Amino acid sequence: MAAPGDRLEPPPLPEYSCSYVVSRPVYNELAFQQQYEQRPKERKTLRENLTLLPILDWLPKYQIKEWLLSDIISGVSTGLVGTLQGMAYALLAAVPVGYGLYSAFFPILTYFIFGTSRHISVGPFPVVSLMVGSVVLSMAPDEHFLVSSSNRTALNTTLIDFAARDAARVLIASTLTLLVGIIQLIFGGLQIGFIVRYLADPLVGGFTTAAAFQVLVSQLKIVLNVSTKNYNGILSIIYTLIEIFQNIGNTNLADFIAGLLTIIICMAVKELNDRFKHKIPVPIPIEVIVTIAATAISYGVDLEKNYNAGIVKSIPSGFLPPAMPSVSLFSEMLTASFSISVVAYAIAVSVGKVYAIKHDYTIDGNQEFIAFGISNIFSGLFSCFVATTALSRTAVQESTGGKTQVAGIISAGVVMIAIVALGKLLEPLQKSVLAAVVIANLKGMFMQVCDVPHLWRQNKTDAVIWVFTCMASIILGLDLGLLAGLVFGFLTVVLRVQFPSWNSLGSIPSTDIYKSTKNYKNIEELEGILRFSSPIFYGNVDGLKKCIKSTVSILSLEIWFLTTFETSFILQNGIISGAGSSNNAFEPDEDIENPEEPDIPTKEIEIQVDWNSELPVKVNVPKVPIHSLVLDCGAVSFLDVVGVRSLRVIVKEFQRIDVNVYFASLQDHVIEKLEKCGFFNDNNIRKDIFFMTVHDAVLHLQNQVKSQEVQDSILETIALIQDCKDPLELMEAEMIEEELDVQDEV
Repeated sequence: MAAPGDRLEPPPLPEYSCSYVVSRPVYNELAFQQQYEQRPKERKTLRENLTLLPILDWLPKYQIKEWLLSDIISGVSTGLVGTLQGMAYALLAAVPVGYGLYSAFFPILTYFIFGTSRHISVGPFPVVSLMVGSVVLSMAPDEHFLVSSSNRTALNTTLIDFAARDAARVLIASTLTLLVGIIQLIFGGLQIGFIVRYLADPLVGGFTTAAAFQVLVSQLKIVLNVSTKNYNGILSIIYTLIEIFQNIGNTNLADFIAGLLTIIICMAVKELNDRFKHKIPVPIPIEVIVTIAATAISYGVDLEKNYNAGIVKSIPSGFLPPAMPSVSLFSEMLTASFSISVVAYAIAVSVGKVYAIKHDYTIDGNQEFIAFGISNIFSGLFSCFVATTALSRTAVQESTGGKTQVAGIISAGVVMIAIVALGKLLEPLQKSVLAAVVIANLKGMFMQVCDVPHLWRQNKTDAVIWVFTCMASIILGLDLGLLAGLVFGFLTVVLRVQFPSWNSLGSIPSTDIYKSTKNYKNIEELEGILRFSSPIFYGNVDGLKKCIKSTVSILSLEIWFLTTFETSFILQNGIISGAGSSNNAFEPDEDIENPEEPDIPTKEIEIQVDWNSELPVKVNVPKVPIHSLVLDCGAVSFLDVVGVRSLRVIVKEFQRIDVNVYFASLQDHVIEKLEKCGFFNDNNIRKDIFFMTVHDAVLHLQNQVKSQEVQDSILETIALIQDCKDPLELMEAEMIEEELDVQDEV
């Protein structure tokens, strides 16, 4: 038994004794396609790609006995949470809180029919609501609704027409919702659901964390009941914080205490729900409990009258009739609507995929675009703001046993009851309590900061994207910050593709495995085998040139470049002369490595090559130390016209110096691109230089070398016979040599 301080040895790695032997012909692309015919590509029509009514797929299979009770419990729990969150998130959207109830009800009705996720809870989300609010505040600030009033105590005082302001803001929010829905519907119809892939996880993490910080600041002034100007754009959050701290002496203590207690209680109970979620069948609806208690206290103590607390005051009872938003406002909100539509979709699909994987089903990204597009168009007609899904609300729906969107419909029923019956009862509720509910639900987004150190250890580039997007979104605002994060993310991809990795390959003896000679020991180095790990396009053609240049001896290749390309220069007698001068410096019988005038100083010059230039027809070039070049193109995912043209130039130039170029492991669509771009139009470039694997190409070259050696031996014998005047004398001389060899051995 080992002593306590002894270091334990790591367990030995398992040894794999199995092996395999494969016997097959050496395949190039031409031979493979002749033997195995390609299948014709089947392209689905737009109608086949769209599942217009997903409800028809799952509703007939609904298991009433097994699922209905769970969906009822889940729907009631989710509906209670959704009611409170809808009212709270209306503050972020800068509309009266009653319209948050509408936004928690109407989107569910259409998503139930057109959506493909069974578990997400559709409705407002703080990040999206804040983005809507920034548009609303920029288009309808308080300054636009100032009216002058005169009375006996104060002459010509300026007041805000709250009724007109709220009506204008509701109209702007509903118009924005309609436009977002139209954009999402167009995106779904065009089958561009893949757009969400460009919102990488680090980018989304940084953006949502910054949005959480923006939400915190926007709700802080409500918790303190401190009035500030409505700032938007660059550094708006900084200006808001400065003004909050300048006016912090005017804090309303009743609102501050109510808000602080709400935050503490909600966060504490949510933590208990998380820790004991396996023991508690239904999470404690702490937001509902706190709201009911706060409403009762506010009504009993009359906080508005006695302590000047800010309360909800007016919640419309019942539903408003549908109304057409103002289409004339589209031009003023078009840019913001694009970012909101993509962010809302990305959040919904990301959450939906998490639960789809957990419960073993799939969601259709394009259909989700259509579902949310229809939901937002429908909601915009009923004075709602943009809907997506909320993480906390979806977690409640799934954790309480929700099986399908039937739970969503039941939750909508709970919200409907609140709209019809409970509106007036909630009017004494303090706004600070709703703001505190919003802040308490931001914990999960703030905790994403803890992912940054772990992300830095895994991938420093992703960590930088996270931090950059977060800081840009805080400083520039959510719209510009998201755009800056996208541009920065694209820039990192471009830089990684523009400066790709490449390496020379060697073979593991007696196998068909080829690995980098820099990274592994005890492998057989084979000169002239390269792997280029990137697409080949106009931005990295120089990297491909550098890769090839490092393989051939530098001196030989520099001379090749100097004597080949029109744009290069010839170094002759210490003078650099332009293209078009006679190439007297390199005659066929001249020894390049031993010039006749050693006293002339030489210096290194940088070689700049135009890979797309026309090639001179007759040049004299030196021999290079390789007879073939194999390019492993398995990592080449695409080519552009410049890349194809450059490959053709490389092949033709190497052929001119008696070096054959072979390609291995190209994907089918890359070969198709070569064909479309005329790569094979030249008679000297055929498909038989493309091989299925690197090993196929190496075996082909080995067979060629053996055949060439046999052929050279035969030609050498024939030449000796032709040079000898008497063949019989040659045969006698060979016999004498053989006898002498035998005597020496004896």
